[in-house]
Amino acid sequence: MNYDEALDWLYNVRRFGPKRTLGPTRHILKLLGDPQNSFRSIHVGGSNGKGSTSAMIASILGATGAKVGLFTSPHLEEFIERVKVDGMEIPREDAARLLTEIRPLFEEMVEQSMPLRFFDVVTAMAFLYFREKAVDYAVLEVGLGGRLDATNVVDPLVSVITNIGYEHTNILGDTLPEIAGEKAGIIKQGRPLVTATRGDEVFKVFGEKAQELGSEVIRVGYDTEFRKVGAKMSGMTFDLRSRMEYKGLKVPLLGEHQITNAATAVAAVEALSRYGVDVPEQAVREGLQGVYWPARLEVVRTGPTVVLDCAKDAEATEAVRRTLEGDVDAGRIVAVVSMSSDKNIPGMIRNIAAVSERFIVTTHSVMGRAASPELIAEEITKNVRPYEVIEDEKAAFTRALELAGEEDTVLVIGSVFLAGSARTFFREAARRAA
Repeated sequence: MNYDEALDWLYNVRRFGPKRTLGPTRHILKLLGDPQNSFRSIHVGGSNGKGSTSAMIASILGATGAKVGLFTSPHLEEFIERVKVDGMEIPREDAARLLTEIRPLFEEMVEQSMPLRFFDVVTAMAFLYFREKAVDYAVLEVGLGGRLDATNVVDPLVSVITNIGYEHTNILGDTLPEIAGEKAGIIKQGRPLVTATRGDEVFKVFGEKAQELGSEVIRVGYDTEFRKVGAKMSGMTFDLRSRMEYKGLKVPLLGEHQITNAATAVAAVEALSRYGVDVPEQAVREGLQGVYWPARLEVVRTGPTVVLDCAKDAEATEAVRRTLEGDVDAGRIVAVVSMSSDKNIPGMIRNIAAVSERFIVTTHSVMGRAASPELIAEEITKNVRPYEVIEDEKAAFTRALELAGEEDTVLVIGSVFLAGSARTFFREAARRAA
């Protein structure tokens, strides 16, 4: 299969289905020679910030001179973004070749009533690529949940759980302790856990699981301390006291939540000292300052300013609200929104309405998951904000630019799918204008 053929096949592999187990995942990996055993891993889960935290960990480890794989999901604009080695995306031809290798095994397993799902196949592809590239470390972001996620076949050096919020409640559970229990499934026997959770009821779940498995727990913000020093559109500056004392650390991502993510990443790499791996301060500084993680309060144009954010639940939109209220002068904000139907839409709209003067409601590209514009508009009305419904994404972005003045801000928010479409749109617009 060429790249397009491989993706066409992959996207027709179902994403969900009968009761989930890790049996099929382990079986396909065994057929492929258990590539997950060829590298050391750091496993990162949580409701929000796990992608940013994963990128920071990979960047810090890369600054030590190590060869580092990074596996994240979903992608913003193109599939190959999900798998990187030393910051470089897997080449299309390699993705096609590896998916072609996996396909006959997939089909055999279907015949044996051991069906794989989309994320099982992508995970297997990533692990094969990391083995081929002989990475020293692989930083693996959990896809969904933890306990039954395809990535949870590794025995990581460190497990990281950023935080817990209400997400995928139809799969993970209706309460925070239930969701935490699923996330806690990535905690491994005798391996340290780093978590930035603030909630005591959630931390209790993690603490009990860690005690049961003999795992040390490092709680960011309690066992470590951090303090914001400065903020501007180009990023954040902060001090951190953890295993070491750091003054004036910089991260080129906006929002206090990114300081928490950075502190979590540092705690994770410091935890490697248990295996005789000491990460020098200079690598921490260079890694954080050099991290690249787009569509997290990312400014993609000015005059008016256009800011993209992947915030996909109420907790994430609250972090965006706090940043826009406290750290930047955004002027009048026009919000372009689309959300998935399984999210806390009332909570998300409430946070966005707190900083936005008007809304444009559109429909993101994954039609089976997008909430109806009418449902979103109903919540906007409750928050007494004017809105327009423009279902075509490109037309919605264009209209937002028409409504915003030179000193104002267009905020694109509510879904990683919407942020990805906006990123493509504004990049192509800039190219045409050049």
